[in-house]
Amino acid sequence: MKLLVINPNISNDVTALIEAEALRSAGPDTELVVRTAGHGVEYIETRFESLIAAGAVAEIIAEYHGQVDGIVVAAFGDPGMPALKELVDVPVIGITEAALCAAALQGQRFSIIAISDRITAWYRDCVEHFGLGGRLASIRSINQSLNSIGSVQADFKDTLLALSRQAVEEDGADVVILAGAPLAGLARDLEGQIPVPVVDGISAGIRMTEAVVALQSGFHRQGAFAPPPVKRRSGLSQNLDAALAAAQANVTATATATQK
Repeated sequence: MKLLVINPNISNDVTALIEAEALRSAGPDTELVVRTAGHGVEYIETRFESLIAAGAVAEIIAEYHGQVDGIVVAAFGDPGMPALKELVDVPVIGITEAALCAAALQGQRFSIIAISDRITAWYRDCVEHFGLGGRLASIRSINQSLNSIGSVQADFKDTLLALSRQAVEEDGADVVILAGAPLAGLARDLEGQIPVPVVDGISAGIRMTEAVVALQSGFHRQGAFAPPPVKRRSGLSQNLDAALAAAQANVTATATATQK
């Protein structure tokens, strides 16, 4: 199986963290292609920054159209999701939805540990979108300025550990989610130091995507996640236009076959 793993941030040092954890998490028969967004911001904290990132992610997905078996959107908040599911006929999984699913399977209530206060409103929206607001114990976050997005783990390891323990002891979390690609791999370093299961978004994203690909459930030809209808368009990149045309052609072919 071949998975495309996309960092929607433009930070190459964060991509390195993503790739390291993805390689540790992937099965022996899984090949990974790890890419960084071609435009956008250093790290995504807001809904608007997520909007910018979504376009960059779509371009990379279009570039690899027909070449991979599954796609992982490797930023918490899942920029572009669920709309990106409409573009291709392979599973597209965001690390937020993967982490939330993993947490929900392991406990009744979960807490999210985030890298900034500014990001928490967007994360809360994401949890509500997935219908899990009633199971969210808390979102706790670093409230200090970051020195470098690539060194968050090293700079704030003790803070992140303290926030995780507070989520358990004060908020009643059964599971802790370490949110965001900059925290990729930290769950391994903190193993045994937090008294509940700890979910790493990148690890969850890889393993969940492998599982969904292996299910071979089929793909969206109708319904809410079917490709957008054919209509006049302009200004799209060659790759994106071709990927969209291919998705629409698949729907047309399926409809024709169904009518016979």
